Amino acid sequence: MEWAEAIGQAVKYIESHITEDITMYDVAEHVNISPFYFHKGFSILCGYSITEYIRNRRMALAGEELISSDITVIELAMKYGYDSPDSFTKAFSRFHGYTPLTVRKDKTMVKAFAPLKLTISLKGGYIMDYRITKKEAFTVLAASKEFSYENPKQEVPLFWQEHYASGNGKYVCGMFGINIDPQMGNEKFEYLIADVYNPSVDISDGFEVKTIPAFTWAVFPCRGAMPQSLQDVNTKIFSEWLPALQDYEFAAGYCVEMYDLPDKYPNGTSDENYYTEIWIPVRKK
Repeated sequence: MEWAEAIGQAVKYIESHITEDITMYDVAEHVNISPFYFHKGFSILCGYSITEYIRNRRMALAGEELISSDITVIELAMKYGYDSPDSFTKAFSRFHGYTPLTVRKDKTMVKAFAPLKLTISLKGGYIMDYRITKKEAFTVLAASKEFSYENPKQEVPLFWQEHYASGNGKYVCGMFGINIDPQMGNEKFEYLIADVYNPSVDISDGFEVKTIPAFTWAVFPCRGAMPQSLQDVNTKIFSEWLPALQDYEFAAGYCVEMYDLPDKYPNGTSDENYYTEIWIPVRKK
């Protein structure tokens, strides 16, 4: 299934089950794509995680009902999956800027959040560098942490900040950032801040030795200031490279980002020539 078709089916599924207890995993299962990759592709192509999208749609619909009917706040909270009026009121206020009672009493405006709609456009002729290469298994020394798929865009950068702020950068510089979900269907994934393991060096407390299996990898070079260069290439992978791919498909729940040494560049990771790579395991269809 192509990504445009998968996202279209996902949006339809969400809209038809919007008041039910649906999760990102239900949506990924419906379109028959692993949560590991569907979450990443949906977020990159749509600008929201699936969880954010569902939450925003529910709040928009709740606001619409609040101003157009006599439904109570308690009924709205129950309808849109909140355990209590207080938790619903907090979520409603974050989204609309006003409490439900204020909206109803003062006739204040509410925010709209329309469903995603597919548009068809002619694209192609792009140039995207990549190579397919076989790599043997390799071992890394890593700081490891588990993350939910719901909010990794904010939580993973905080993990990097905490890693350096605590002084752990002197043990693991961070040559790699590695996502791991071997079953590609777990509720969480493991993230590694890692360097190539040197067995002659003692392992400090709080670090782990991990082996990344041998794969055939699609390797995408990225050149430019971080994080924009990585984000741009990730977007192209899911919006241009994958839809045009005929011979290969995703092979496993791993994704590796490789970072060059920042001190090789005048402006470090903000340098216009700073080099990184994205590795995705693939196999022949």
